[in-house]
Amino acid sequence: MTKKNDKFIMLPTVDVCFKGLMYNPKVRKGFIAALLGADPASIRETVLLPTALRQEYPDEKLGILDVRALMEDGAQVNMEMQAYPFGQWDARSLFYLSKMYTDQIGRGDPYTKLKKCIHVSILDFIRFADDRKCHRTISLCDEQTGEKYTDLLELQILELKKLPGDLREDDEVIQWMRFLAGKDRKELEDMASTSEYIEEAYRELERMSADERARLEYEARQKAIRDHDAIMSSAWETGMEKGMEKGLQKGREQGRLSIVRRMLEGGTSPEEIMRLTGATGEHVGLPGTGCVKNVE
Repeated sequence: MTKKNDKFIMLPTVDVCFKGLMYNPKVRKGFIAALLGADPASIRETVLLPTALRQEYPDEKLGILDVRALMEDGAQVNMEMQAYPFGQWDARSLFYLSKMYTDQIGRGDPYTKLKKCIHVSILDFIRFADDRKCHRTISLCDEQTGEKYTDLLELQILELKKLPGDLREDDEVIQWMRFLAGKDRKELEDMASTSEYIEEAYRELERMSADERARLEYEARQKAIRDHDAIMSSAWETGMEKGMEKGLQKGREQGRLSIVRRMLEGGTSPEEIMRLTGATGEHVGLPGTGCVKNVE
């Protein structure tokens, strides 16, 4: 059994914790209202839709947890917390947004049934390194005029690692981002005073953290994320080492071929070149072995 620690509190950047927060109707309403730039009072009801643990590859064990909410007007908001970067992120986000949109209708249904779909990615890493913008909204628009083509499809991307130093009390999305990025109880508690909805999120964190079963699930998920990061980091380092070794081998080969060519041009016999440099008959162009290789 996990040893009780009164100071322990779950961190929202662990996706199972974020999902637990969004199960709280008041927290969900406050967060979605901030994303939409709306008054929470104007959002009368949000209903959670069932979602499955998505896996990018058949043998992947980590999977992706997301939360999908149905708005009163039929619009859908899908939210996910991403703690680690991965390949094909852009294509994947577009795929799930498009699937959410097309799944609204079946064969023979009118297109008028299609409602707005928003895919929200909260990233605990930097995706767009060329700027300091931490919250961006992406939609279909005319490239020349910038005029929006439709508001039915929308991506919102929140990069927690790019949060500004100042709090920006007038920006509710930034307030939520700072809360979600909190790394200890004090940071989370400090943000709880910024709004009644973030305060409710903090109280929900306390409730979840005190629940033994929820805590065990959280710690198991946290371990899975750490294991995934370790595997990816190891694979990256191995790939870099192999790439560097391959580059060094290619460099040595090119250098040797360059020396061979200069020696041949200087009149040194192929046999002597082979003895001095370790070059093969193919390298020095001996009969039956081919010509001297070009140096790229």
